[in-house]
Amino acid sequence: EVALVEAYCKAQGHFPTADTPDPIFTDVLELDMSTVVPSLAGPKLPHIRVPLSQMREKFQDALVTPKAQRGFELSADALNKSAKLGTNGSSVEMKHGAVIIAAITSCTNTSNPSVMLGAGLVAKKAVEKGLKVKPYVKTSLAPGSQVVTEYLQHAGLVEPLAELGFNVVGYGCTTCIGNSGPLPAEVVQAVQGADLVSAAVLSGNRNFEGRVHPYSLANYLASPPLVVAFALAGTVDINLDTEPLGVGKDGEPVYLRDIWPAPEEIRAAIAESVRPEMFIEKYGNVFDGNPAWNAIPAGDSKELYNWAADSTYIQEPPYFENLTLTVKPISAIRGARVLLKLGDNVTTDHISPAGAIPANFPAGKFLIANGVTPRDFNSFGARRGNDRVMTRGTFGNIRIKNQLVGGKEGSYTIKFPEGVETFVYEASMQYQAEGTPLVVLAGKEYGTGSSRDWAAKGTFLLGVKAAIVESFERIHRSNLVGMGVLPLVFQNGQNAASLGLDGSEVYDIPLTDDLQPGQDVEVTATKADGTQVTFPVTVRLDTPVEVQIYRHGGILHKAIREMVG
Repeated sequence: EVALVEAYCKAQGHFPTADTPDPIFTDVLELDMSTVVPSLAGPKLPHIRVPLSQMREKFQDALVTPKAQRGFELSADALNKSAKLGTNGSSVEMKHGAVIIAAITSCTNTSNPSVMLGAGLVAKKAVEKGLKVKPYVKTSLAPGSQVVTEYLQHAGLVEPLAELGFNVVGYGCTTCIGNSGPLPAEVVQAVQGADLVSAAVLSGNRNFEGRVHPYSLANYLASPPLVVAFALAGTVDINLDTEPLGVGKDGEPVYLRDIWPAPEEIRAAIAESVRPEMFIEKYGNVFDGNPAWNAIPAGDSKELYNWAADSTYIQEPPYFENLTLTVKPISAIRGARVLLKLGDNVTTDHISPAGAIPANFPAGKFLIANGVTPRDFNSFGARRGNDRVMTRGTFGNIRIKNQLVGGKEGSYTIKFPEGVETFVYEASMQYQAEGTPLVVLAGKEYGTGSSRDWAAKGTFLLGVKAAIVESFERIHRSNLVGMGVLPLVFQNGQNAASLGLDGSEVYDIPLTDDLQPGQDVEVTATKADGTQVTFPVTVRLDTPVEVQIYRHGGILHKAIREMVG
């Protein structure tokens, strides 16, 4: 196999020699390596880079920055709030920036031995210095595979990581997707009581609002070694270049530079501990190496799944209810109401969260009504096979801000024309009972983040027929088309604000069966006093195939009709 790969690469010109001509590139990007510095990303988006040396400055700026600009908008009085946490007969103070979660997660970094062994070496040196993790920090280690655990063990680094609380909790999606589990009650009480902007530091790749944990408002992405460092510091309101992590057992301050491993230490650990046979052994028995999985009874397979009516995990989805073989022509959307009016950078986590299920929102209430206690809720991600839960959780992020309710956080909206505030799901059910189609208004980069299919599925099941936005994230736009939801984009720099649209209007979208890819149409929004606002939008059905998918009512309907036909 190695010889085959070598031969293939040589045939493709991937084995250059001294005689190989210099390749010709379409574009050349130059990077000044002196500008590359240790950094984190946060507190609310993964592309907002924060140099390590500027963490304190940037976090303090975020505390007073308006929420509309991805800050926390604290008042001057709120900035000095703190809470006392009792532990082992003493108390420790928690302030804004207190790290309540520090997680080395299974994605992004754990296939990189240099950073995983680096994290272990940081932990080892910290333990030798006598440093401890702050008592309010929940720590966890989710290796990317059993191989990672094995080379950490071989390097003697599992023990120091565990001594700091970084115990192996499993292999798979954990904190990054919201599966960190509950925090200690006393920590929650301290955070809630003082209304603290507490933080999470994790080595994952997503930190959208409400994703990591309901009580970690500031979420930073960092390398595994820095995750360990911030667990020791206990706060993100710190400059680790100049301030100590803590005090060592000798009474002297310990700085990050004192426990940071040298490159040659990491290289030596890799050479000593990472061996090819580890991968061969662990991956070679991947289908037999999990006794718990192998012990699950599996009966004889049947052609059709035997749906259990009382299951809160798996239900037959309603995508094909009332489906006929006849394809209806594309027609206008008339008399639509706005379900939500949103701002910029609405993520798929805002639209369809994957983490904790709030007990006081429709999905949680549904589970309680079906005999599930809050401690057994699990997560939205675990219940994605149940449309009853997932539809109730759509636009159910605790941090989503619907402008129809003045930017209030949570799954709330206004039901028109009554003007009554209610949950998004409840309003949707009322609109559908009345036969009223729905639209969503939003700003730039709508649907950014994870390519979450339920963000489109849930939108469809809520009765949303179109999303009118300033711009779409590429994959979410495609997913909306796949579920038969029409993506529309404002033109000429216009948006809901510039057009004076507040979301109380009735919308008419003229469509005909000869709809073309990228066609422009004129949308009419009629206000309560009869005033009309007409504005152009571009239909973001980008290809003839997408037009055909939309005509069918989505890719699922199209596939079934073609299979039957």
